[in-house]
Amino acid sequence: MNSPAIASCVVKLTLPLRIILVLVHLRRQSGSRLMHVVFQHPASFETLAMEAERKQEIVDDLVIFSTAEDFYARIGRAWKRGYLLFGPPGTGKSTMIAAMANLLNYDIYDLELTAVKDNTELRKLLMETTTRSIIVIEDIDCSLDLTGQRKKKKEEEGERDEKDPKPKLPKEEDSKQSQVTLSGILNFVDGLWSACRGERLIVFTTNFVEKLDPALIRKGRMDKHIELSYCSFEAFQVLAKNYLRLESHHLFARIQELLGETKMTPAEVAEHLMPKTITGDAKVCLESLIGALEKAKEDAILKAEEEAKEKEKESARLKAEEEAKEKEKEKAKAEEEAKEKDSSAAENAKKQVKENGFCDNGNGELNNKENKQEGFSH
Repeated sequence: MNSPAIASCVVKLTLPLRIILVLVHLRRQSGSRLMHVVFQHPASFETLAMEAERKQEIVDDLVIFSTAEDFYARIGRAWKRGYLLFGPPGTGKSTMIAAMANLLNYDIYDLELTAVKDNTELRKLLMETTTRSIIVIEDIDCSLDLTGQRKKKKEEEGERDEKDPKPKLPKEEDSKQSQVTLSGILNFVDGLWSACRGERLIVFTTNFVEKLDPALIRKGRMDKHIELSYCSFEAFQVLAKNYLRLESHHLFARIQELLGETKMTPAEVAEHLMPKTITGDAKVCLESLIGALEKAKEDAILKAEEEAKEKEKESARLKAEEEAKEKEKEKAKAEEEAKEKDSSAAENAKKQVKENGFCDNGNGELNNKENKQEGFSH
């Protein structure tokens, strides 16, 4: 990590102590307000469990943004930038935000959308934010009804109510449920910055980026998308240096091999690097991690085998169903052909009777001849 580059962006410290402002939900009549808490998170990009090249890329982006006031004014754009942090739980999204705040000496506004009454209240809260700050909305996929689940649930409840005519009292949770909409968030992202001067970052986090509406995370709203994934060997080396003060060990080779074969989050790796003995023996921690990685690998293999078996069973079931359908089709076709054959034979028989005067007993020709002979004899 390039320390001089990081230090060069720490300018204009406006507060003796930076703060984190947490959204506190009060009674419905009082709405919500922001509570000030001293921000003392020790995270930094140097201690962040991530590949050095990726960290430097993010640091450079933040530094350029924080010193680009004249550039943004020249191009006629609001001095703001959006970051989308996504990845599985335990991959360092919250730690990344703390590192960003420490790097730039920005305050943090931690907004819990479910505690905001509606779009109007959201706008009022956001207009209170100050310059040189990071506005954070964590787990935004859980904070907004992005998939229409609330609407679907209400429709299903409405259908049940129609079947059950008994009057019901309104649910308390419905009266307290946030009415903040996707449209409200989009207006906040696009409109707030034009009305508020000074640099600001907005950060969304999610465990499931595929659930988010593309309109919410497009470039111009969320300018930089950062995926935080499972622990790589390089990320492990950062953790080993932080936790165990180790830069090399003979067990590292085995750990590198296992990290390439299985998935474990940085948070899970870090847990195994916590001191296991009073003396803080590093070997014990590394062996604990190796044991956990080996078990994770075995579990992954077993899971894959089970999934393969289930897939094979499902494939066999579908094949059997398809074969049964084909047999039914063939049977129905044969029955139809037999009916058509019988019908055709019957039609032919009727036609012959009509044309030749044959009897139904099959002896019509003989009977006719006998009748004719008897007629001649008379």
